[in-house]
Amino acid sequence: MAVNNERFDFMKRRRVAYAFSATLMLAAIAGLIANGLNLGIDFTGGTLVELGYAENADLDGIRAALESSEYGDAVVQAFGSPRDVLVRLPQSAAATDAALSTRVLEILPGAEMRRVEFVGPQVGEELTEDGALAMLYALGGILVYVMIRFTWKFAAGAIAALVHDVLIVLGFFALTGFEFDLPVLAAILAVIGYSLNDTIVVFDRVRENFRRLRKRQSVDVVNTSLNQTLSRTLITSLTTLLVLFALFFLGGELIHAFATALIVGVIIGTYSSIYVASTTTLVLGVEKADLMPVEKEGAEADARP
Repeated sequence: MAVNNERFDFMKRRRVAYAFSATLMLAAIAGLIANGLNLGIDFTGGTLVELGYAENADLDGIRAALESSEYGDAVVQAFGSPRDVLVRLPQSAAATDAALSTRVLEILPGAEMRRVEFVGPQVGEELTEDGALAMLYALGGILVYVMIRFTWKFAAGAIAALVHDVLIVLGFFALTGFEFDLPVLAAILAVIGYSLNDTIVVFDRVRENFRRLRKRQSVDVVNTSLNQTLSRTLITSLTTLLVLFALFFLGGELIHAFATALIVGVIIGTYSSIYVASTTTLVLGVEKADLMPVEKEGAEADARP
């Protein structure tokens, strides 16, 4: 049956969305199992060397010089201005004393040493554990928050969408081989917040419409709510993506992975707020009765004069 304000029948295609999401998640899991994440030195341990040049740095020449030496696995990136260079040396090639900086200057004559940072393997393991715990704590806090604000069925839908988003972003990095470091982890936590905000907006409208459209079926109520919030969702996503694409193309090599994680996360988060969070609540059988306040026993007697 047609519903007011229903321009797009999202729920009609929810089974196609199930298959699409399942395919993406299976591909992500397969990539994580087969390839794993290309962890940066923040997690594996290694050395970060910042160099400065009097003129614009020749990144290709620097890479060639390092590859011909014992630092063939080094990662060279532009850092800030065209005269600044960041060299990342993995743990297998990294020395543990200041002799490494001397050796790098021998390989790269004309460079000025600006900074050297060592990350030991023990620190990397702690960061890995702390990063995983941060995501688990975030998901746990969100579960409690949505259960208090709505019901457990909405909480399950929100968590399903967030797990869906995080898994696909991680799978993307596993399949592409992009380096996974602390900025990327921060981007994933930002994706969790962005996706949750979008989902809460939809859930608020669903709750309002359950009380307003009392004779409608749950599918129709959700469909109407999605249409009513669609313009807000698209405007928010598009303006966010404009900023992220500017960061990706103009922000330099150092934040490419960070911007990439956010771009993928925003796109997937927009999709999941429509086709994962909402449809999960329908699968769990959400209805008007779930959102009505529970009447206390004896409330009528207490209200009498």
